[in-house]
Amino acid sequence: MPPTLPSLPRICVALSGDGMASLAAETARSFPFLEFRLDTAPEPFEAVFEMGAFLRKHPAVRVIATCRRSSNGGQFAGTAADEVEMLRQAIAVGAHIVDLSLETAEELAINPHALAPLRRGPNALLLSWHDFHGTPPLAPVLDRMHRVGADLYKIVPTATTLRDSFALLDLLEAHSADRNLVAMSMGAPGTLTRILGPRFGSLFTFASPTSGTPTAPGQIDAATLRDLYRLESITPQTEVYAVFGKPISGSRSPVMLNTAFRTAGREAVYLPLETDNPDELFLAWRHLHLAGASVTMPLKETILPQLTELDPQARTAGAANTLQSLPDDSIRGSNTDILGILAPLDRHFAERGSTLSGKSALVLGAGGVARAALHALKQRGCQTFLTNRTLARADALAAETGATALPPDTLPGRHFDLVLNGTPYGMPTSTMAAPIDFSVTPCGLFFDLVYNPIETPLIRSAREHGIVVIPGVEMFLAQGAAQYQTWTGEPAPLDAMQAAVYRSIL
Repeated sequence: MPPTLPSLPRICVALSGDGMASLAAETARSFPFLEFRLDTAPEPFEAVFEMGAFLRKHPAVRVIATCRRSSNGGQFAGTAADEVEMLRQAIAVGAHIVDLSLETAEELAINPHALAPLRRGPNALLLSWHDFHGTPPLAPVLDRMHRVGADLYKIVPTATTLRDSFALLDLLEAHSADRNLVAMSMGAPGTLTRILGPRFGSLFTFASPTSGTPTAPGQIDAATLRDLYRLESITPQTEVYAVFGKPISGSRSPVMLNTAFRTAGREAVYLPLETDNPDELFLAWRHLHLAGASVTMPLKETILPQLTELDPQARTAGAANTLQSLPDDSIRGSNTDILGILAPLDRHFAERGSTLSGKSALVLGAGGVARAALHALKQRGCQTFLTNRTLARADALAAETGATALPPDTLPGRHFDLVLNGTPYGMPTSTMAAPIDFSVTPCGLFFDLVYNPIETPLIRSAREHGIVVIPGVEMFLAQGAAQYQTWTGEPAPLDAMQAAVYRSIL
């Protein structure tokens, strides 16, 4: 690396669009390493001079200048020679690193002096390659880059599966001693590479500004990388935990459990890993040496055959939502959903001098959460019923749990002591119809196991009909606290977890 750049921060904030200089001034107060995407400016040449003015006022800030052509996934309409000229001007006004596309360099390779203007002086030349569709073999790409030659190399494919992300981490690890490689994967399955990349050898990672827009799919904002994932303090000794499922983008588990680790002063990070494939989950477990994991839809049941050990609740429910690494590298599965459901219910009835025993309870749905709810209620001696749009699934779950299956059209006119929603209805992505009408099927207590949003349509309807409600966030927090204690052997910092979850949802 050039002598003027002995070390760089781990987070580079990528700026784009009109007004980059003013956004840079706002961002640089917290993050002194910025990328100016000159190609996204309405007038790229004017943006160069605005960047220069910014650098004169902020001499301590390090800047990458990028002007990617449209043929290489950017917005610059010029030729390969124009791209080089833009970057030459960026160097002239003070850019510390210039990002040149590999394709541009190869196009100009016929002229051995074409890139000379970018190799003079104290600036660093960063050669970059992107694939916006997938992850081909990456070693040949790096070989192509080495043939051109540069100070730094940036490789950014798109991860369509977690396996793609592991291929990128393998490349980073293989070249970590070179200390000149920057690599991450775009797309939701690539999130882990943006957080763990520096741990595996990437010089830094790119982030979006807190008040701006991402410049690549899957880019995380800088404040989240620093404050939630604590990227700057991740080391090879940092314990890694994860939540697996699909979709995973709306999960608040990373907020809840990263807050718990930070509050307790534990050197640990908790990642969202999107997959619906059990084999990918266990591949990730081995690749990242996970200490523990949360499991959500649709994996809670399909992972059971590959687990070494199950706790009694997971065995009873036929589902595991919590995984723990054991000293012999085997994996233990447990179920904290049942506790998460029972804790708020027990508290509610205890405050009223009563118990769940003998209460009539209707569970809506026949999926994994509904199964956990039925097993939980059975443990407390409730008279359990369930209903589901697909009657065959309802009948199968009823036979398993000892509940009574009720067709939806038989609900009007019945009354239950409590109703629990175990369907996706109320989630932002759900398109299903309401599974119950409280005007014709009343109850004394309604517990919505959907936690985001906190005020779901069913909770609003229940309140309008005078029904006491328990929001799903109470179950979410209770099961998360139980997961934390399972992994660490210590009580969870519940107040901090609750505050963080509410802030993230409201």
